Amino acid sequence: MSLPAHTVRLGAFELDLRAAELRQNGSKIKLPEQPFQILCELVEHAGQVVTREELRQRLWQSDTFVDFEHGLNTAVKRLRELLGDSAEHPRYIETLPRHGYRLMVPVEMPKRAIPQLLRVQRVIWLSLAAVLVLTIAASLIWRERLLERFRPVKIESLAVLPLENLSGNPDEEYFADGMTEALITELGKFHALRVISWQSVKQFKGTNKSVPQIAQELHVDAVIEGATLRSAGRVRITAQLVLARPEHHLWSESYERTLGDVISLQDEIAQAILRKIKVHVTPEESQLPMAVRRVDPEVYDATLKGKAVLEYATREGQVRQAIELFQEAIDRDPTYAPAWAGLGEALWYLAATGLELVAPADVHDKAIAAAEKALELDGTLPDAHQARAVIAIDAEWDLAKAQRHFEKVLELRPSQAAAHNLYGQILAAPLGHFDEARRHVDRARELDPLSPWNDINLLGWWIHQGRPEKTLEEGQRARLRNPTLWTIPCLMGFAQLLLGQPERAVPEFETALKLLYPERPSSVLAPLGLAYGLAGRRAEALKILSEMELAAQKRYTSPFYLAVVYSGLGRMDEAFRLLDRALEQRTPYLIFCTPNDGNSIALRRDPRWKHFTERLRPLVTLPPGTPDPYS
Repeated sequence: MSLPAHTVRLGAFELDLRAAELRQNGSKIKLPEQPFQILCELVEHAGQVVTREELRQRLWQSDTFVDFEHGLNTAVKRLRELLGDSAEHPRYIETLPRHGYRLMVPVEMPKRAIPQLLRVQRVIWLSLAAVLVLTIAASLIWRERLLERFRPVKIESLAVLPLENLSGNPDEEYFADGMTEALITELGKFHALRVISWQSVKQFKGTNKSVPQIAQELHVDAVIEGATLRSAGRVRITAQLVLARPEHHLWSESYERTLGDVISLQDEIAQAILRKIKVHVTPEESQLPMAVRRVDPEVYDATLKGKAVLEYATREGQVRQAIELFQEAIDRDPTYAPAWAGLGEALWYLAATGLELVAPADVHDKAIAAAEKALELDGTLPDAHQARAVIAIDAEWDLAKAQRHFEKVLELRPSQAAAHNLYGQILAAPLGHFDEARRHVDRARELDPLSPWNDINLLGWWIHQGRPEKTLEEGQRARLRNPTLWTIPCLMGFAQLLLGQPERAVPEFETALKLLYPERPSSVLAPLGLAYGLAGRRAEALKILSEMELAAQKRYTSPFYLAVVYSGLGRMDEAFRLLDRALEQRTPYLIFCTPNDGNSIALRRDPRWKHFTERLRPLVTLPPGTPDPYS
């Protein structure tokens, strides 16, 4: 049955453009003016995204002062009610968060209805002359927009903003975050595309900032926005690609799969985005395997939860919770490599430098075995290589092996900011390759511009070069950017110790402890006790020593940190006896005791230090051609 000239069919409805009415099964629904105008715009661009800005220009004149956001949201909500639609489970109007809307149903429109639809767009109360002016202006604007749309778009940098959790359940946030991070991972495989890391983009979760604002802060050409909903064993993802300057929608699509296909879905979305932006792919990158395996939804879920817990873990209980989640995933599917990689990382995290919650021997073999198992299952998994690299540094003191695995991570995932950061750290100390280290530190900043690790690594880079005065200079600016980050005053305290100013180091370490309250880790108590001792504040140094020795009766405390405090008190016999015990236990920190290390400043003044480093050096495997970092 043919449609009248002034009628458009959309789904189960007919839209009468002349009467501004919806019709369904003989019933007529009169549309208010603003919902009608919105529907006309969506019909005209059926299947395409209509931005909120485009709707603002259509519904509200530039000199009309109204609450645009509230007005638009109200009008769209009313239109959905009239269509029997909902934002949570859309059938007619799909929301693309922070960007706009899209009509999801096919539109049937006789050619004679097109002029009628275009006439609806004109504001009826304007005079004929005004209409003519506006028509000419609109024609020029649309001509420019069309030209803009077909101009070549060059995108070399991209940010995937946190996917919106449409479930309404806060407990599902980890799933939306995990899907976002997975997209970042998939897109980060290509050298020609700079993809901003999760650490930086997660700061825009729930933001009201515009796409151009976000792009300016992250220094990117375009952003990916979208939403995800998990329900009844299925997952639905909506994604859109938006050019930042000028803001212009380039692509959008919705996907729905079973949860078992979630890994291949991530790859499918990433490939669609890459095709749209025409990123250059090297011959080697074109040979990378596609993610096609199915995964048990509960295995995937437990692994995601484990990663989410470990990301923010600062206490032993949190790390052990992550270990349990990874083990739960492995118990259900022993062939799932990401769970093994997570388990290896989490196990070693308990003993790693800075945390040292357990003796290294307690987790050494288990951590290595888990990381090796991940590599055996999937040698192309960047997380497995990164876990193996980190364990090689602290647990095995094998810097040559760590270097090989870091380089493999960056070959597989050039946009992995964490790998650039960690690799840059060992290149600076203990390896002493400062120029190469700085390149990785700077690259990490480009990939993760809002991460506090940028400041931490730069301050450490200056310290290891023997330039503590630069650490203090940069540290003042870093403190303003990250006033609650305890690592910054800690590094500034070490800089003061290296400058021979222990009395100035004391307030820095005290500040670090205040920021860590109620935690009082040995890694911060020890240099505070050292500074007290070197500053002549013996009673306070002894109090710190007493606190640490009492704690050592209840939980593992590295003998190295006790040696540091004893050295500040001038009790070198006890200090070197403890240092020998630390060497026997292979305390992770010892590998970093280079000539510019702040913790060992008093120990290095003793003649026995030379003999100690002669025993340490053969236990450390260096890359070929690397000079002795401990001499």
